Amino acid sequence: MKSWQEPATETKMPIDGGGQALSTTGAAGAKMELLEPPLNPQLPPEVAPLRARQARRIETFRALQHRNFQLYLFGQLVSLAGTWMQIVAQGWLVYQLSGSEAMLGLVGFASAIPALIVTPWAGVVVDQVRKRDLIVATQTSAMLLAFVLAMLTFTGAVEVWHIIVLSALLGVVNAFDGPARQAFVVEMVGSQDLPNAIALNSMTFNAARVVGPAFGGILLATVGAAWCFTFNGLSFLAVIVSLLMMQLSSTHAAGNRRSPWQQLKSGLHYVGGEPELRALLWLSLSFSTFGIAYSTVLPSFVDRILNGGAAGFGMLTAASGIGAVTGAFLVATFGDRGQRGQWLFVAAMSFPIVLALFAFNRNFPVALALAVLLGVGFMLQFTLINTLLQTRVANEMRGRVMSLYTLTFFGFTPFGNLALGALSEAIGMPVAITLFAALTLGAALIVFRQTPALRQMP
Repeated sequence: MKSWQEPATETKMPIDGGGQALSTTGAAGAKMELLEPPLNPQLPPEVAPLRARQARRIETFRALQHRNFQLYLFGQLVSLAGTWMQIVAQGWLVYQLSGSEAMLGLVGFASAIPALIVTPWAGVVVDQVRKRDLIVATQTSAMLLAFVLAMLTFTGAVEVWHIIVLSALLGVVNAFDGPARQAFVVEMVGSQDLPNAIALNSMTFNAARVVGPAFGGILLATVGAAWCFTFNGLSFLAVIVSLLMMQLSSTHAAGNRRSPWQQLKSGLHYVGGEPELRALLWLSLSFSTFGIAYSTVLPSFVDRILNGGAAGFGMLTAASGIGAVTGAFLVATFGDRGQRGQWLFVAAMSFPIVLALFAFNRNFPVALALAVLLGVGFMLQFTLINTLLQTRVANEMRGRVMSLYTLTFFGFTPFGNLALGALSEAIGMPVAITLFAALTLGAALIVFRQTPALRQMP
């Protein structure tokens, strides 16, 4: 039951009823047909499986038929690779300047705090302005912050407090950028191809997570942190240019005369009246707080428990990234065949069990295999939660709902990280990680028990 107060504008979209053809309208207005070729019984036996594989490949990447989305993914890949380069270099620089692991945690905490304060209000802004213009503004701001950090580092004037302040400012920028980018996807591909676009976007993010740190490590060792920050700043030009090259409709959300506080309450009231949306947000909150906190202590876990050293940590990180890309590929290929809620249930139940096994494992090859499974489970959960949210939210509420999703994903993660770090010192890392795995499993069971319809979502 929709109990929110703002008038809804219903948009009728073509729905695939299981037929062979999907029709959508491109950004420039040209109608395009995506046909799944039927299997011809007259063909030789070896040709039919080939046609089926070709059809599946088309289905996996069908959101790329939209020129705007092609531009977006290219810009995102370059920009995100630069962002990961900066993350690697910034962490190393902070440790060089301070020699303190606590300072590393403080920098991360400073970048996340704005998400708690600003993100819900950012969703109100996203619903009232042209999303492309807002993303251009946020990307430009992030670029300038990267150049400031590069200049401070080149001149040798950089201090830890500079990095903390810049991280906090970047957190404010990301509080607007995250919901805007999430809500912008549907404008590029339409609702029919939205699930596939979300999965491909996740694949791009994790591809950058693999490529960016690798290049960042090479640059850090050869030319220093300042150049990593410089290249990150330059990488934002790719996404800014790609956004400006897009051909979009001139229509946008009409301004709302109600106060921002009233609009925020309207968004909260809307989510409160939609049990499935509320359950998805609670699931995201519990998983981001407890489920993925293990990554905070992973460097120490690899060194002390698995005796893997820095090389082992790199291998485990890469294994997790491979798993994440695999999970996103699975959603892109099979996610439109229904049963997303069932997939989400299986992933939510399996991830904490695999995490508990990982916590008490002492064999490094087994740890690599478990890290791949953790990456798959992580990506399945967050991609499916994102997809289910976006395919069920009213368009005029999209920015506010996705800001709440961004809040659950980023805003509370630092608290879980801090708690796990403290518990690891008190009772040991294996026991602490297992306890967090149990909390993740318990929270998921409660969510699915209280909202059984969540498991049946198509």
